[in-house]
Amino acid sequence: MTRWRTIAVALLALLGAIYLYYTEIKPVVIFGLRSDYAHAIPFQKIPEGLTSLKAESCGQCHREIYEEWKSSIHARAYDDPYFQAYWNKDKRIWVCLNCHTPLENQQPTIIKQIPRGRVEKAVQEPNPHYDPEYQKESVTCAACHVRDGIIYGPFEDSAAPHPTKFDPNFRTTQVCYRCHNVVAGPAQFYRVGPCGTYAEYEGKFFMQERGFICQSCHMPEIDRPVATNSPIRRGRQHLWRGGHDPDMVKRAVAVQVRTDTMSPRPGDRVSFTLTLVNAGAGHKIPTGDPDRFFTVEFMVIDADGRVLEEQKSTMGRWIMWQPAILELYDNRLLPLASREYQFAYRVPDEAKDLKVRTRVQYHIVTDKQHEMLTQKYGLTGNDPYRFLVYERSFPLSGELATALSKENGDPLSAANSHQREESSCKVQAEG
Repeated sequence: MTRWRTIAVALLALLGAIYLYYTEIKPVVIFGLRSDYAHAIPFQKIPEGLTSLKAESCGQCHREIYEEWKSSIHARAYDDPYFQAYWNKDKRIWVCLNCHTPLENQQPTIIKQIPRGRVEKAVQEPNPHYDPEYQKESVTCAACHVRDGIIYGPFEDSAAPHPTKFDPNFRTTQVCYRCHNVVAGPAQFYRVGPCGTYAEYEGKFFMQERGFICQSCHMPEIDRPVATNSPIRRGRQHLWRGGHDPDMVKRAVAVQVRTDTMSPRPGDRVSFTLTLVNAGAGHKIPTGDPDRFFTVEFMVIDADGRVLEEQKSTMGRWIMWQPAILELYDNRLLPLASREYQFAYRVPDEAKDLKVRTRVQYHIVTDKQHEMLTQKYGLTGNDPYRFLVYERSFPLSGELATALSKENGDPLSAANSHQREESSCKVQAEG
């Protein structure tokens, strides 16, 4: 009986420890709370001279900026199919809205208290100012520009029909910090937070030597009237292209392929080396959501299109999600860093019209994750979740030298010819 009593007590203690771990230690979401995003941006009133906080109202005078914003992932941060599916998976927990619909005006409840930092135990009350239509504007104009009835911006000499004030943060990376530097919480052992693009930013070459900030690539400079009938001045486009935009992903990456045998013959063992370079991003690639990754593939293909041999490598983050979050491995590329991927193949004695295809792809989620999100959590739409970054085929014959010579005329041969153009900014972003 004593032995059974001991076992029972031990089991009860274990169950109690598990209960306490999941209810008091381990967060219910994959990030921790930080004071600036633990609550929504406080309720904002309509500045004098405006009729509404809605983006369309701003667009009456700032038409070009409005049209750019409307095309951006910021404008779709709430109704983005991936956000909605992942949010369903997280039981639509309120805290996610603090970045995806950041204004209190856009949220159905007001968070009064977060006992012990447990988001699931938050004390909420109905928000009398909630506007469900405004919520659909996601990261809207006022989220960045309106505080206490004043329009804040990057210019010190604005003359407008509404109150304005200069905010130096618009000329720094600080304006991106709140939502692009989500941190880890208890029992979450990330190397960098789950969406830690801000923390990854390279501060020597891009920041110090080139003078780049986040906006340099994600909000390119443009000379134009900021508002209707206003003078031309240098401002920024409100585009925020990033990790959901194929062109931005391609512009971050440079690829070079070389071989040790320029004129392979039947029986030769040919080795290929593909060098992948983070040539244009001021942060790691991939960045943002930890599910994102690159694949590098080699395939030997015959004249009928059959794959005779293939090899695939992955670049990303490997994370154990239960019972604690533990980042096991991170082989992403730092800014300006490169990595070599090698593949060897013995050309058969009877070989004819064989080619080696090299391919680099960028993935937002895996096929299994996409299937899970679709079947269990309501992922809708046909948004692509895999982008082709680079693809070339090289003949395993005497023509190989010519093919490689054409491919590698530029030391960093990129996926498309536009990548060879001189550019002040090539980046892949979190979007």
